[in-house]
Amino acid sequence: MSQRLFGTDGIRGVANEPPLTPDLAYRVGRELVATLLGQQNHDGRIRLVIGRDTRRSGPLLEAAMVAGLLSAGADCYTVGVLPTPGIALMTRALDAQGGIVLSASHNPFEDNGIKLFSSEGTKFPDAWEAQIEARVAAADTAPRARSADIGRLIHYDRAEKYYVDFLTRCFPLDLAGLTVAIDCAHGATFRVAPSVFRRLGARVVAISVQPDGTNINAGCGALHPEGLQKRLRAVRADVGFAFDGDGDRLISVDHIGEIRDGDYALAIAGRHMAQQRRLKGNLVVTTVMANLGLDESLKAAGIRVVKTQVGDRYVHEEMLKSGANLGGEQSGHLLFPDYMPTGDGILSALALLSVVREAGEPLASLATCMRKFPQVLVNVPVRSKPPIESIDGLGARVGVFESEMNGIGRVLIRYSGTEALARVMIEGADAARIQAMADELAGVIRSQIGA
Repeated sequence: MSQRLFGTDGIRGVANEPPLTPDLAYRVGRELVATLLGQQNHDGRIRLVIGRDTRRSGPLLEAAMVAGLLSAGADCYTVGVLPTPGIALMTRALDAQGGIVLSASHNPFEDNGIKLFSSEGTKFPDAWEAQIEARVAAADTAPRARSADIGRLIHYDRAEKYYVDFLTRCFPLDLAGLTVAIDCAHGATFRVAPSVFRRLGARVVAISVQPDGTNINAGCGALHPEGLQKRLRAVRADVGFAFDGDGDRLISVDHIGEIRDGDYALAIAGRHMAQQRRLKGNLVVTTVMANLGLDESLKAAGIRVVKTQVGDRYVHEEMLKSGANLGGEQSGHLLFPDYMPTGDGILSALALLSVVREAGEPLASLATCMRKFPQVLVNVPVRSKPPIESIDGLGARVGVFESEMNGIGRVLIRYSGTEALARVMIEGADAARIQAMADELAGVIRSQIGA
């Protein structure tokens, strides 16, 4: 195999094209069972939970994956369309050895992915992913169950109710009198998100809740909150929440229509939790993409900030290491491990609303605790991903720009972990100047490795 199958967030690709074919899904299913049997002192049957988002290709990959799991002797609980964190939750609730999510999160509908969870509902161990990958590359030696040893398929139709009940128990808020606008990205939250907010008493105005298999993330949801902004203003909602296709991200909109991303959420939640003495280690974990304004806001409140490389898995690993109970990314992946082991957009929205209720202030007022530095992000489609430092002339230009900013700003260039893109991010005081800098650096990359 020339390229690794597993990236930073499972296996991703265009559905029904190599490598993400039904054949691969079948083999990964079989080798997942073989790996779990080898890793655990397990004298009974392997039990796995599988769910998906609303993509057209979901049932195709699910059918193949389930066939692989059953053929290797695992019992398989299918929960249908459910947000990624809901599937992680059901993995624990059903006492399963692992969970499987078929989703490509915020990517366009043509893409899909296979993401694995441990029995704890956390990220599948890297060593186990490597073992599955090695097994897939070799001859198929996974168990081939016979007779009554063939796995059982259980359509578990109570998962959605269990998930909604869980979320409303985590934050038993009284939202009576509040109008909440939500954008479900025609994705996995399209039923559960309206249910949760209505259960808590809010008046709900929902958009992008008509999935047709091809419209997931299309000009809507957490990546495109402009539609929610417009709807919120039209109905004069008190607050708005946009989720991505698989429901693990949150972008908020306050009552005056201002977009509040993950940096704002971390600043608001971090400062409030610290004030209430609920912030463990007086620490917030985020990534190198976080706005400088977040550092400024948290440090002003005496809160430590630890930064990791981009990816919620790295934030999660650092949080486990440091014992932190708040972390996340600017993109809206937020982690509240006191409640849930993985990022959850709906739970994050409820956490923010709990601060609004406890503080007695609207989101717009709470958001004044942070001053955003202008930030520019330019994505460059690339045909390959050589080390950034090997791109001729790029380092020199970055050095010149960093000297020019003289400490009031920064340059960050990295590859996407899930797409064939180089990302050029610059922060600084002058928006027009940093845009020009980013465009110049993107041009250097494009001229050498552009797709």
